[in-house]
Amino acid sequence: MSESQSPELTQRVALVIQYQGTHFHGWQWQPKYRSVQEEIEKAISTVIGHKVTLHGAGRTDSGVHAAAQVAHFNIASKIPPSKWATILNGYLPSGILIRASAGVSNDWHARFNATYRRYRYTLYNEKVPNLFVKPFSWHYYHAALDESLICSALKPLIGKHHLAAFHRANSGRKHSWVNVQEVECYRRGGLVHIEIQADGFLYGMVRLLVGMLVQVATGERTVENFTQIWQQERREQVKYAAPPQGLCLLRVGYDEFPFPPEIWYDTQPLFNFADNFRDHSVNKF
Repeated sequence: MSESQSPELTQRVALVIQYQGTHFHGWQWQPKYRSVQEEIEKAISTVIGHKVTLHGAGRTDSGVHAAAQVAHFNIASKIPPSKWATILNGYLPSGILIRASAGVSNDWHARFNATYRRYRYTLYNEKVPNLFVKPFSWHYYHAALDESLICSALKPLIGKHHLAAFHRANSGRKHSWVNVQEVECYRRGGLVHIEIQADGFLYGMVRLLVGMLVQVATGERTVENFTQIWQQERREQVKYAAPPQGLCLLRVGYDEFPFPPEIWYDTQPLFNFADNFRDHSVNKF
């Protein structure tokens, strides 16, 4: 049976998905590279014996993680929607985990019903490397970062703006309007976290944004200069993108969602380095 069959014969199943982007060339199908979408579609096909299409809430680039990506697929099956998470986890490769599955109405869409996406970028700001945070952070050891300057630079971004300065080439999107809903920057020991929530994101936006925010946090660039660059859409001034491993799709929001908050709301753990470790001179700038 195919997805084109009448709605009465199919059910729509929503998934909350975690993945380590290190192992994949992004979310979306790639002709020559391994992707998250491909692996999950293959697992579903193995169970039911024919191909289905998985629709995601958004695309993540190669190397970018997800703590709670959301996707859906249509299926004609007697398997209860809530059982799909357990079944698929038995077929999926290391690096992908389905946290939960549930049935949704046939007019619910993982992408088009989303009211926001929230990303978190993590920087490890100590001189000495740490193996246990390396896969999920950018080890920035060149200088101390002032998170208060990042906060000051982020605040003017709230609202609807044309953010062409943070829009990478090769994007299929025809405009650069983004409605930024919330921004946040905070430090936990040696880790600096930057969170941005918006109705949608431009191709490469967060990594380009973080690349410049680091320049602000070290004093290399002023908050005023940073603001002028994006307000004047001076894309040529934005030259460096932060590495992908520090970026995580934290969550996707919906007005109607069948999952409780503990499944999807804030499921990327935050390391908390004890203050006494920072007393050792080896860690100080």
